[in-house]
Amino acid sequence: MLTTRNAEVASITRILSDGKTFVIKPVTPAESWDRFCRKVFQLNKCPPHLQDICKDILSRCEGLPLAIVTIGRVLATKDERRIDEWEMVARSLGAEIEGNDKLKYLKKVLLLSFNDLPHFLKSCFLYLSIFPEGHLIERMRLIRLWVAEGLVEAKEGRTLEEVADDYLHELLNRSLIQVAETSSDGRIKTCRIHGFLREIIISKSRDQNFTTVVKEKSVPVQWSDKIRRLSMHNLVQYVQKNRCVSQLRSLFVFRVAEKPLLQKYLPGGFRLLNVLDLQNASLNVFPVDVFNLFFLKYLSLKGTKVKTIPRFIGKLQNLETLNLKHSLVTELPFEILKLKHLRHLLVYRYKSGPYMDFHTKYGFKVLAKIGALTSLQKLCFIKANEDGGAILRELGNLVQLRRLGIVQMRKEDGKVLCSSIDKLNKLCALSITSVEEDEIIDLQHLCSPPLLQRLYLLGRLETIPRWIPSLHSLVRLYLKWSRLKDDPLVFLQYLPNLLHLELSRAFEGDTLCFEAGGFKKLKHLGIAEFEGLKCIQVQLGAMPSVKKLIIKRCKLLQKVPSGIEHLSKLKVLKFVDMPETLIKTRERQ
Repeated sequence: MLTTRNAEVASITRILSDGKTFVIKPVTPAESWDRFCRKVFQLNKCPPHLQDICKDILSRCEGLPLAIVTIGRVLATKDERRIDEWEMVARSLGAEIEGNDKLKYLKKVLLLSFNDLPHFLKSCFLYLSIFPEGHLIERMRLIRLWVAEGLVEAKEGRTLEEVADDYLHELLNRSLIQVAETSSDGRIKTCRIHGFLREIIISKSRDQNFTTVVKEKSVPVQWSDKIRRLSMHNLVQYVQKNRCVSQLRSLFVFRVAEKPLLQKYLPGGFRLLNVLDLQNASLNVFPVDVFNLFFLKYLSLKGTKVKTIPRFIGKLQNLETLNLKHSLVTELPFEILKLKHLRHLLVYRYKSGPYMDFHTKYGFKVLAKIGALTSLQKLCFIKANEDGGAILRELGNLVQLRRLGIVQMRKEDGKVLCSSIDKLNKLCALSITSVEEDEIIDLQHLCSPPLLQRLYLLGRLETIPRWIPSLHSLVRLYLKWSRLKDDPLVFLQYLPNLLHLELSRAFEGDTLCFEAGGFKKLKHLGIAEFEGLKCIQVQLGAMPSVKKLIIKRCKLLQKVPSGIEHLSKLKVLKFVDMPETLIKTRERQ
């Protein structure tokens, strides 16, 4: 038997030895509590006055048996009558790992995987110390930050973002980080780090002057004048005022309710800053402190209440990522065209409203010469109904685009858009929303984008675009408000790699038939608001891999889909706001 934290080692060993791989899962909360109590208390039972503290400490073990046993040994030496001793362990677990002899073995075991990392992955792993405890780390945010910090080594034929994604998967394979959330097509959305590993990398980051973390309930942090990365959690009042941070390269703010008045706390300036991440900060206006940050590569004002971007944004000549998602910005100044290194331009927000509301996605008024930003990889979401087809024609110059989002699309501009998209050979995701729900999206003139994986079309379609059935890489397809006359399933059923299909008001017929042999890899199917739909048929051999089926607001659908018993891998079947007769039929079955 061979044990390893490295998934690649396990895979190779299994092949060479013709053996099997067993992935050990964390122990359940109930089993964790039982092991913990047996290790800590003489009578194997936790006193009532210590239960809350012990459960807090145990939660950080996250089902890891070695951590439970080791922490248990430490707490077994504490006086059960002294609540303050137990609270101190809970409050300063990182210090305990560093200074307690009983925890040295735990630290040694956890460090084995870290010490085995190549140098470039060590820096990327230490970088995770900027995030607060329990924080779900967005995959793309982390990748863009790594790139902006210069932690990613260039490889011929690949973008830095693609190399960084490899780094992330390598850390996952070594069990140093964990997947928290995935999308329906299998992409990682968020990840997390085990609490004990986080405490260790915080200690290492501090020792190496890699990162300084200032958080609530901590004493004012003493930092070096050569501090390079500063991450503020919860409150800025613990930041030492009037300190020199002339070497500061990165500044992060997490869960800070007060306005981050940077000049007040860091009056000496921070002209060498590469990264300024103020996501969800309490900001109403664009921070003027950014004015002179010539070296800035990453700027995030996501989730703030900033409404306008000043013209001096053009001075940030090295900016690569500008994230204004879920802010109130609807227009950018002409000077944005000076940012020739810009790779990711994200300016949009979603409006929550009634389910039937068509206008829930808001983009920004794009500049007529947007084609000058030839380094762009992601551009979302631009308003298409400005300046006729001139803007859409400019898109053809953005040959590095991987993701493109367009709102307020008009039928008459379809041919121009298709001509531009034909030039975007690296496009992986495309989202198009028409100007009104009855406006036709005309994409018939488009050839098949060779690498397209995700396609979202919101608006009327006269017919299914002829190139969609030939999208061999397509894994996710949304068709909403399409109101097709012909059954779309006939055209879509043989997409070889489709995993997720969402159909909302997509078809005006009364019957949907999933034919035998169709949708072989489909795992997630959503059907919503088919006004005339009376019958859904599933033939034997259709959708053999589907796991989740959700049907919403189909008022004329009186029966559960016939042939649903053929879906042997179905795990989730959900009906939302459906006729009572259908629900009663389902209950009888």
